[in-house]
Amino acid sequence: MLFVFVGNPPSGQSRKNMKQRFLKLLPYSIEEDFELATVCCRPDSLEKMMEQTKFSKTELQILYRSFKNECPTGLVNEETFKLIYSHFFPHGDSSAYAHFLFEAFDRHKNGAVSFEDFVVGLSIILRGTVTERLCWAFSFYDLDKDGCITKEEMNDIMKSIYDMMGKYTHPCMKDSAPREHVERFFQKMDRNNDGVVTMEEFLESCQKDEAIMESMQMLDHVI
Repeated sequence: MLFVFVGNPPSGQSRKNMKQRFLKLLPYSIEEDFELATVCCRPDSLEKMMEQTKFSKTELQILYRSFKNECPTGLVNEETFKLIYSHFFPHGDSSAYAHFLFEAFDRHKNGAVSFEDFVVGLSIILRGTVTERLCWAFSFYDLDKDGCITKEEMNDIMKSIYDMMGKYTHPCMKDSAPREHVERFFQKMDRNNDGVVTMEEFLESCQKDEAIMESMQMLDHVI
C-alpha cells in the first residue's frame, strides 16, 4: 500500500498500521527462484533491475512473487489495480486515489503497469534520496504534468485521500477537510502567491519542514 501525503506525520500507531498493511503484500517465503515461464509479460533480468533500482536480488524476488500472485500475466491494468487497492480501505472509496497512483506508476502511458514500472517507482519512494522522493511526489500531485500544482489538482488529490479513509475515522473528518488542507498547503508552499506551486517552491518548502521530512523517513525501513 502506498500513501503519498504531504502534511503532518502519522502517529506511531498509524505508522505501524501502514507498515503492516504494506507488508501484507509480501509473501512469507522466498525459496523459489525468480520464475518467468508462466507470465505473458516477462520482466527484465534481475541484474538489470538491480541496476535500475536500489533493491537487492532477494528483495526483487520477494516483490516479484507478490506481484505475480496478484497479476499472473505480468501486467496490471487500472481496473485490477483499483480492486487490489480497495482491499486496504474497505470502509472508504479508494478508486479515485488508486487512479492517480496508477497513472504515476504507468510510465509508458499504455494503460498497464509492468513489474519493472512497479519496482522502479517503489524504489524511488522507499530508497530514493530526499530530492528524488520529493520530485516523485510533485509529479504525483501535478496531474496534468505542466510543471506546477494548482489548487484544483491538489483538491482532487486531497478529496480522493479523504474519500479513501472513509467516514469511520476517529476523530470524524469534516466535509470541508480536503479544502482546508489545500489552503494550508498553498499558504506554506506558494511562496510568491501566484496561485500555483512550482517544483522549486515545493522542494524548498518541503526540505525546510521537519514534519514533512519525518513523514518521508517513515518509509525508509518498510522492506
